[in-house]
Amino acid sequence: MNLPLSLFSVDQARAMDALAIKKLGLSSYELMGRAGASAWALLRKRWPGAARIAVACGPGNNGGDGYVLARIARAAGCQVQVVIAPDGLARSVECKRAANDWRQDGGVIRVFDGHLPDVDLWIDALFGIGFSGVMTGAVQGLIERINAAHLPVLSLDVASGLDADRGTGRTCIRADTTLSFIAGKRGLYTGQACDVGGEVLLDRLGLPEDLIAGFDPAAKRYLREHLVGALAPRHANSHKGEYGHVLCVGGETGMGGAVRLCAEAALRAGAGLASVATRSEGVAALVAARPEAMTHAIEDADALQVLIKRADVLAVGPGLGRGDWGRALFEAAVASAKPLILDADGLGLLAAHPRPLPQAILTPHPGEAARLLGLSNEQVQSDRYAAIEALVEKFECVVVLKGAGTLVAAPGETTAVIGAGNPGMATGGMGDVLTGVIAALHAQHLSRYEAAVFGALLHGAAGDAAAAVDGERGLLPSDLFAHLRRLANPE
Repeated sequence: MNLPLSLFSVDQARAMDALAIKKLGLSSYELMGRAGASAWALLRKRWPGAARIAVACGPGNNGGDGYVLARIARAAGCQVQVVIAPDGLARSVECKRAANDWRQDGGVIRVFDGHLPDVDLWIDALFGIGFSGVMTGAVQGLIERINAAHLPVLSLDVASGLDADRGTGRTCIRADTTLSFIAGKRGLYTGQACDVGGEVLLDRLGLPEDLIAGFDPAAKRYLREHLVGALAPRHANSHKGEYGHVLCVGGETGMGGAVRLCAEAALRAGAGLASVATRSEGVAALVAARPEAMTHAIEDADALQVLIKRADVLAVGPGLGRGDWGRALFEAAVASAKPLILDADGLGLLAAHPRPLPQAILTPHPGEAARLLGLSNEQVQSDRYAAIEALVEKFECVVVLKGAGTLVAAPGETTAVIGAGNPGMATGGMGDVLTGVIAALHAQHLSRYEAAVFGALLHGAAGDAAAAVDGERGLLPSDLFAHLRRLANPE
């Protein structure tokens, strides 16, 4: 089985470059040559009909990669134009050398004047990992015009304007494909990066694996294929008690559907038993809709205690509300010290009275994360890695920060980036399903961190499978159930 892709910080990526130069006797210009050749090979494979190519080059080594690619493409018979911003003349030693080689081969460097050449394809080699968040108006104008042209774009290493550590940027190239070099950068797989980077590919430029292995990953990216092996096949002499009892707590009047979604998700993800503690008004409807979930009318915390004692894992929050009933059940669940997955109103109640919860898995979306941290939604999204690290430190537990490129972090664990899920899942009730899935995996003896990682991955993969049938728009949380069952039993 393939291992998750290791992702690194910008500082680590720079250190890898320096180590390759020192230990392998390579020069920066040799690495630049390998990057340009790699990009050319991808270009020919992906856009074989592109005969007119424009390369937007910046002043640093990323621009140097672009000049090298321009020379290779021109030698292969393509019509190639290099475009720079008015203040974009080469500054780094290697970029100056690459620009001079381009000129000596007869190439011309055109300064952007507000008009773009008529081409089939753009190569983005403006910034790379060196972007510091400072952009001149001229470069911004060039990026905006390239985006407005709606032509294919191949970005070298990083979509220009994107912070390769945080995955954010004010003005970014919108690439169809990003070809990253040497090592995966953690900012290319979460948040805004999912909108602007396109498909992200990686070429190690021939560097040996042991050079990369000397660095501890800043994050690891999990794909659907990594579900294989996460859940062992069941043995023939199984019984339901081996696969855990999940108690779903929620369903205030008018919100019974949320806890029903949670309970069914727990069953579809393999929990041996699922119980529901809900308002009496919702019992009949839930029993009719999903009789396999053992549904109980619970009106106070004392009545909940009996169910808590029988359960292995508590899923608290879907439709819980924040009134007296919801608060009483929330406090009873927290006081039990049993394994706990908190979502929705459970997170809202925790934000009102924050405390460490080492037995818990928190599953906030960015807005809930903001309330838990006392920040704005924008601050959370501006650095999702920093936000989840702050949540783990504050609450001393496993945290799933939902959104494009969902993150999972825990004390002492490498942050996981979930490479599954789609915009169709941005609809009410999806989080209730995720809560049930994670609870079920934890009940089946995965650790809290493993349950969160593979639960988020299973949930996202089921959403992708459902969207593949009829599209993203209009996708319902209940559409995931059949796919959850299938994907929880990988061949």
